[in-house]
Amino acid sequence: MSTAVPPRRSGRALAVWGVAVLAYIAAVLGRSSLAATGVTAAERFEVSSGVLSLLAVVQLAVYAALQIPAGVLVDRVGPRRVIAGGAVLVALGQVVLALAAPFWLAVAGRMLVGAGDAVTFVSVLRLIPSWFPARRVPLLNQLAGILGQLGQVISAVPLAALVLGAGWTPAYLAAGGTAVLVAVLVVAVVRDGPAGAAAPAGDEAERSSTGADSPVVKGGLGAALREPGVKLAFWCHLAAPFPGNVFGLLWGFPFLTGGEGLASGTARGLLVLYVVAGIAIGPLLGTLAGRFPAHRVRLIVVCTVAQAVSWLVVLAWPGPAPLALLALHVVVLGGGGPASLVAFDIARAAVPPQRIGRASGIVNVGGFVSTVAVVLVVGVALDLQGAGTPDTYTLDAFRAAMLVQVPVWLAARVGIARSARRVRVQSAADGNRGARFSRSAV
Repeated sequence: MSTAVPPRRSGRALAVWGVAVLAYIAAVLGRSSLAATGVTAAERFEVSSGVLSLLAVVQLAVYAALQIPAGVLVDRVGPRRVIAGGAVLVALGQVVLALAAPFWLAVAGRMLVGAGDAVTFVSVLRLIPSWFPARRVPLLNQLAGILGQLGQVISAVPLAALVLGAGWTPAYLAAGGTAVLVAVLVVAVVRDGPAGAAAPAGDEAERSSTGADSPVVKGGLGAALREPGVKLAFWCHLAAPFPGNVFGLLWGFPFLTGGEGLASGTARGLLVLYVVAGIAIGPLLGTLAGRFPAHRVRLIVVCTVAQAVSWLVVLAWPGPAPLALLALHVVVLGGGGPASLVAFDIARAAVPPQRIGRASGIVNVGGFVSTVAVVLVVGVALDLQGAGTPDTYTLDAFRAAMLVQVPVWLAARVGIARSARRVRVQSAADGNRGARFSRSAV
């Protein structure tokens, strides 16, 4: 007799989860590799800051565009194949970037990295419920998201050191080879579920109805898009991660070295602190969100306001900011990623089970839309001030450029407030007629 719930303690389950998380680490390494090598990239390709920002923008644009298709794909073919395919795409992208001479070829490489990154995390989230009891899934989701950020540590220290020591091409070829090894491990270790175990509730229905003309897909996606709780989660995800992403993915290292005047080693140390802070803050936010579900939105708002205040204090400081303030700043920014994961809990509480995948894809678009927009506009703002190359960076130019985050903060705050009001109205209606799922937890 098959069981729908895997064993509570399974070494195989942990091995599957661990290799899947390793694939996510490789994807994040690919995503963030320009953060610590952006100055070298500008010199290698002889481009301005605005043009260089295209490498991050196209990568993140591809990521955002593929979120909902990735959710449908993983339901159709299973997470194992999608995770392995994602690692192969990341590997190809890193190899193309390693060998690229013309800038357009580097852009193509980053698009491949973005595609591989896009399908990985949603597949990891889809895999976990097949191997672990439901009560352990939220914690393992949080841990997967947190541990994945170790990819930023690898890009900030070993990869950056390898670029300086061995050169651009050997360093990025090594990164590509690492992703190939991860793909092999995924094929060898990961399985979509325990042998003989029944699929999680709703999975078979989803797999039998994911064709292009399926009414379940169309109706489910449309219903998720119209759901106020999903809109609320979207705005929360749009607001929470972008200040840290802009710092960690591209502009943090140039800002610290070219703007604040820090040595390269100190700047890389702060990038590592940013990642470590996220790893430390994540379990705390996850625990609070689980214990106090009615306050999830407040948790996200507190984190976003803290990031805004931190950025404004650093930018308003007369002269270069003290190292202690910059360290506090990156710690605050490190909370943005974990806060954005709480948005997925909001979405899950707002929809019935058969729409969770599509709702999560919609929500995940938010933070990457805001990140793409701000990364691009920061580069353009630097160019307009005549500070588009590493030798022309100034603190004043970075101050003006980083202020482009303010309109995004304001728009997100308005979106959160309006959506939260609509959710309260709908929660009251659900209470009157009886709902199959709880919007009160958003």
